[in-house]
Amino acid sequence: MFKKTKTTIDYPLFFTVAFLIIFGMIMISSISIYSSYKLTSSQVYMWLIENPYNYFYVKRNILHVITGFILLVIVVKIPTKFFEKASGFFLAITTLLLWYVHFFWATYKWAKWWIDIPLLPFNIQPTELLKLSLILFLAYFFKKNIKYIKSFEKWFLPFLAILVFFVIIVWLQPDFWTVMVITPIAFVMFFLAWANVRYLTVLALIWVLWAFSIYSAWKYETKADRNKLSYITERIDFFLEDSKELFNPKSTINSDKTYQTKQALITIWSWGATGLGFWNSIQKFWYLPEVQWDFIFSVIIEELGFTWGFILLSLYLFIAYRGFYIYSKVQDIFSKLTAAGISTWFIIQAFINIWVNLNIMPLTWITLPFISYGGSSLLTLMLALWVLLWISREVHKKSKFARLKRRNIF
Repeated sequence: MFKKTKTTIDYPLFFTVAFLIIFGMIMISSISIYSSYKLTSSQVYMWLIENPYNYFYVKRNILHVITGFILLVIVVKIPTKFFEKASGFFLAITTLLLWYVHFFWATYKWAKWWIDIPLLPFNIQPTELLKLSLILFLAYFFKKNIKYIKSFEKWFLPFLAILVFFVIIVWLQPDFWTVMVITPIAFVMFFLAWANVRYLTVLALIWVLWAFSIYSAWKYETKADRNKLSYITERIDFFLEDSKELFNPKSTINSDKTYQTKQALITIWSWGATGLGFWNSIQKFWYLPEVQWDFIFSVIIEELGFTWGFILLSLYLFIAYRGFYIYSKVQDIFSKLTAAGISTWFIIQAFINIWVNLNIMPLTWITLPFISYGGSSLLTLMLALWVLLWISREVHKKSKFARLKRRNIF
């Protein structure tokens, strides 16, 4: 008799992420009160509303979450084969949006990132869509070309061309920090697709040389020489300075450029294991600006203490574990690599955000997955989660590719 095929989703993964989403809404309700009041006060000044209020961001965040769960109702009806066949279409649409936002949309502090769409409670950030659509397309590409796995011309060069193409588009926005997310995702998928490790070494060398050239090319001596890519060099230089210099009154470090990092360190290291208590943050009153985005982790620790910082870190590691468990158990190549890519995305983005808050990495604009405020980020992460949960229903299904081993292709 055949064993009954598993058709239920991975509930530990679902409930873990659901907890993070609900936890994020609760924290945003506390953290964003001053930012909300400040924003709505400007809307009163422009005669858009009558009175300011302090729940603007949490209200929008709830709308984002509701929209995400509506996507769940849609995605759970779509078989994985659809995502496989439509992966090229998804990537093409994302590419058009990337070019559109680059050439036609407004610039904000050197960057062109968002597209405003009337009636939607959020802006579209094409680079967020790129993370998921690139994962789906690379999984499709690796599965389709598995027979060319030893070929430099038909395997490695096409993959390299795809990656370089999108790195350049994103870099031109400029959004160097999204490159820091999509590149390791692509590397991990490339490695897990049983590709030659020597090719991966070549990729790593290319990445190091490119990153070093970007850092070197946009150093400047005077403000007149500064351009839209100089922020990369600035942030790396400030990061390489001794952290103690951030608090030295006689330091030559630019205080405007390091203000957020300094305030984040004060926020994290001041309140011990238990914190000040929920709703009692001091830094949210604009001492640490825009805390509902990049630096939400710092204020969570300020209010709830290091205990909750370790809990969040453990939950992200558990999400990665469940994702790679799904990767190890499903048999279809597309499903395996998609699961690995999405899991890598979740854990890399979480660690980048946490490391930035701890000043272990230079300042970026990377959100904390499922917790930070942000329409495009949250919705794309939720959509990726729904795809991963659908793949989890395929655990134990058979595939002719199931017994491929890395030793067979060197």
